[in-house]
Amino acid sequence: MKKFNIRKVLDGLTASSSGTASPQPGTNQNDVIQETLQSEHFQLCKTVRHGFPYQPSSMAFDPVQKILAIGTQSGAVRLFGRAGVECYCQHDSGAAVIQLQFLVNEGALVSALADDSVHLWNLRQKQPAILHTLKFNRERITFCHLPFQSKWLYIGTEKGNIHIVNVESFTLSGYVIMWNKAIELSSKSHPGPVVHISDNPMDEGKILIGFECGTVVLWDLKCKKADYRYNHDEAIHSVAWHHEGKQFTCSHSDGTLTTWNVRVPANQIIGKQPKDGKKPEPCKPILKVEYKTTRAGDAFVVMSGGLSYDTGCRRSCLTVMHGKSTAVLEMDYPIVDFLTLCETPYPNDFQEPYAVVVLLEKDLVVIDLEQIGYPIFENPYPLSIHESPVTCVEYFADCPPELIPALYSVGSRQKRQGYSKKEWPISGGNWGQGTLSYPEIIVTGHADGSIKFWDASAIMLQVLYKLKTAKVFEKAPKGSKEEKPSTEIVDEDPFAIQTLSWCPASRMLCVAGVSAHVIIYRFSKQEMTTEVVQLLEVRMQGELNDVDSPDPAGDHPPTPSTPVPPSSSSPTQEGEPPEAQPFTSDDRPRDNGPGLKVWSAPLKQSPGYQVELVIQLVWVSGEPPQQITSLAVSSSDGLVVFGNSSGLAVVDYLQKSLLLNMSTSELYSPSDPYQRQPRSPRKTRQPSGGEGSMRSHLNVQMSRLRHVSKSRRFSKTVANDFDAKDSSFSRSRSSSVTSIERESREAISSFHFSESFPRKTDSSPSPSLWLGTTQGTVLVLSLSLPPTGDQRLQQPVGVSSCGTLVRLKGGILTMAFLDSLGAVLPPSYEPWSEPNAPDEEKTRRRRPASPPPTQEGQDSQYAVVCSEKQAKVVGLPSQSCFFKHNITESSFVLRADVVQMAAGLCLACFCANGHIMTLSLPSLRPLLDVNYLPLTDMRIARTFCFSNLGQAMYLTSPTEIQRITYSQETCDNLQEMMGELFTPLETPEAPNRGFFKGLFGGGAQSLDREDLFGETAAGKASRSLAQHIPGPQGMEGMKGAASGVVGDLARARIALDERGQKLGELEDRTAAMMASADSFSKHAHDMMLKYKDKKWYQL
Repeated sequence: MKKFNIRKVLDGLTASSSGTASPQPGTNQNDVIQETLQSEHFQLCKTVRHGFPYQPSSMAFDPVQKILAIGTQSGAVRLFGRAGVECYCQHDSGAAVIQLQFLVNEGALVSALADDSVHLWNLRQKQPAILHTLKFNRERITFCHLPFQSKWLYIGTEKGNIHIVNVESFTLSGYVIMWNKAIELSSKSHPGPVVHISDNPMDEGKILIGFECGTVVLWDLKCKKADYRYNHDEAIHSVAWHHEGKQFTCSHSDGTLTTWNVRVPANQIIGKQPKDGKKPEPCKPILKVEYKTTRAGDAFVVMSGGLSYDTGCRRSCLTVMHGKSTAVLEMDYPIVDFLTLCETPYPNDFQEPYAVVVLLEKDLVVIDLEQIGYPIFENPYPLSIHESPVTCVEYFADCPPELIPALYSVGSRQKRQGYSKKEWPISGGNWGQGTLSYPEIIVTGHADGSIKFWDASAIMLQVLYKLKTAKVFEKAPKGSKEEKPSTEIVDEDPFAIQTLSWCPASRMLCVAGVSAHVIIYRFSKQEMTTEVVQLLEVRMQGELNDVDSPDPAGDHPPTPSTPVPPSSSSPTQEGEPPEAQPFTSDDRPRDNGPGLKVWSAPLKQSPGYQVELVIQLVWVSGEPPQQITSLAVSSSDGLVVFGNSSGLAVVDYLQKSLLLNMSTSELYSPSDPYQRQPRSPRKTRQPSGGEGSMRSHLNVQMSRLRHVSKSRRFSKTVANDFDAKDSSFSRSRSSSVTSIERESREAISSFHFSESFPRKTDSSPSPSLWLGTTQGTVLVLSLSLPPTGDQRLQQPVGVSSCGTLVRLKGGILTMAFLDSLGAVLPPSYEPWSEPNAPDEEKTRRRRPASPPPTQEGQDSQYAVVCSEKQAKVVGLPSQSCFFKHNITESSFVLRADVVQMAAGLCLACFCANGHIMTLSLPSLRPLLDVNYLPLTDMRIARTFCFSNLGQAMYLTSPTEIQRITYSQETCDNLQEMMGELFTPLETPEAPNRGFFKGLFGGGAQSLDREDLFGETAAGKASRSLAQHIPGPQGMEGMKGAASGVVGDLARARIALDERGQKLGELEDRTAAMMASADSFSKHAHDMMLKYKDKKWYQL
């Protein structure tokens, strides 16, 4: 355990940590802080990926293991079992996955990619790995087929040929079906790519080959010739067999289905027939068809597409035909693929379908075929993250334990009705056995104004509660003139969440939207009706009138009421109409009015988060308010603070009043070394409309804001901010830049409420507000709070400026406070209590009292400040800089947080160049520096979050959350926490052929494919056709499941279990054959006795 003496300044520091300030003298017991975190406590690795697979392209299902696999256009494979059992795999090439095939009940998966490579995945380990790869060089792969319980994979190509691969060794067979031998010799044209391959359910020696041109060939594998050919004028998309192998159905590009008798090459067309000699209606292509039989009744025909072009329905549809009934099921998104789930994996038995899995572009739907009306199953996976685009994310680890049950109890009432009563059919795998678990919550804000709370404990994800902030506002009718000015600014998402501040301990929630509105929520378990939504309008602008803005000096700041403009100084009365006037009498639209109308009728609020106060920034001089860039809430103080490029505002949400509304420059004292000097340019301008006008450079910014191209406002804003950061740090921050130009770029970037020492002369901590700006300045506001109880609701809160604490390079990202022993000081909070309880039960309780007053000359607190370029540790109240670390020179920090690890505190940083770093506290020693990923997507920059105990997350795509850990302890326990996909199961018994079918034939005909495709019979394939690439672990690479003796024992146990199962199967089959032989012998003996003594004419 290393000790650092704050009294001393080490001279030999590295260049990155140079410039350490001289500390103030103090006593020994307060100067020595023991740091317990070391480099060995950190390791970076991905943990789990949640959400819907982005841009899905293919799907497969193992009917025995009950595992679903989904491939994407970026080369990812997502595997789903029961709720909580998920796995993510990625092909290194990043090529699109065009097809997936399970080795049913074998714990393996074959994937075919658009770069003409085929891969074999081992699923018998918690993190699947590639065992073999086969890369085709001369032909492009178009279709793959792996028969049930076969080790030979058929691969169709764009040239029309079919190659055969042994999936055990992943080598090509010398047996090749050439396109020119499959089609008729009289045909003069190429049949096109292979679009379908399947074997006859009753005869494994016959395979059906579908070519794109419309030709289907039944190929005899033994005789190496085509038995029958079936020709149609329209292109083929898919083929489906009847389970008896006598008929098959094809779907075509003109929206027709053709059913063929295997032995009679004449077709029957199912579809709309011409009426009165007219041409049939043009229909959309039927992209896929499946034909599934049942023992008890009519077969199911399921298909996608095929509707008439004249049909009013523009959505994708799935058609289910059962007997004489036809159901057309509309989908919310285009259909990528669908699979019919059946009771048996054997293609030569009655299929007994029970569900249909439909993969859409942005959703996964499972339809119950056994209930009337075909209801859908309730999806247990967290696939609704992208229900509305995610605009902001926050991650909270180690939350209060009672918080998740509270959110779940109110969220369970929001569940939809009408789902299937059956259990989710994709139920394979087993949960992990890890014991490393603590409450974790992820909060996501969305473009439609909704906020979702997710339970993220134990590397799982489950939605707890959904809050719709748009209910507070009235929705203007589409196309109305009144809405037009608002849509110019926020486009089609006026309610989109810009940022949020949540206190898990007090359950207070504060939300800021893109329309420059702030909503404060309280959590309640009781339903209530709000007669009038409390509204507070705030007029924020670049400056205040000189008359209304007294010059703050030193410790004598302006009184709380003076800086408030008359239009926003008083709270909205209950009788006041909530809708703000959208237009004024003059020709400036929306002047002095907000961008959205607040709901004017009584608002019924369900249990959960209920509106306490709505704050709206109004338009000034015909210009919209600047978007809110930072936000913080303090439940113990009853205050909310928010800021933008115009300044900041402090609101007392208990008294519903505005305490402070100032521009950033007004916060600097005249004696401040960082004071913004010249004010003369703005005094020369005449005020407009009796109010202080915006500065010219702000008007320029506003005009640029209005001309942003039509797209979601939040994404454009963040992208512009990101580009501005990158360019601003590339040029020098020299003194040649004028103060007005510097002032124009300065906005509030972060807030922090704390009980600390706002002034050097303070002897005891007091409530204060610390704010950071985009220019790297940390300013302090002292808060004077009335006593709790009735006095808190009647007496005003005092706010006074204390000037600048410290200045860093780059914008301030985060601030935190440590006590004299180096432990983090959490912000004060009021413990949660039911707000709708009777008055006598309401009591305002604060967090335990602050530490005792410090003696003269001692520093009892340390402020940790991190900017986009560097970090500093400052002692309080002396305001001396003890440690300084330059984090990056060539890049800048995107996200930084002071996080609590199991063994101590650290400062975690994520840089724009992809590096993730951790620094010790308070000495700022580098502990971890990993080049994790280059920042290629603005989404990552906008959504990256750190949390306690070494957890972090970000949106890796519009639909997926990637969680990572930088904790060595979590990495060590990750294997135990992850679920298992493969479970040793017995393959269902094959269908009984029956006595007479076995005696006279007619049952399923087996084929020894080894004799046909093996090297002895077929020879060797051309080496130039495909290249075999062994996986990183090889065929014996089951070692990835576990290492060492434990893994060997586990594999041996699995092998013994499988061998025991096979021996058991053999024993059962032998016993069944003996019983059948005994029965046959008994019947034959009875028959002999019956006719023994009879003459021939008596028979």
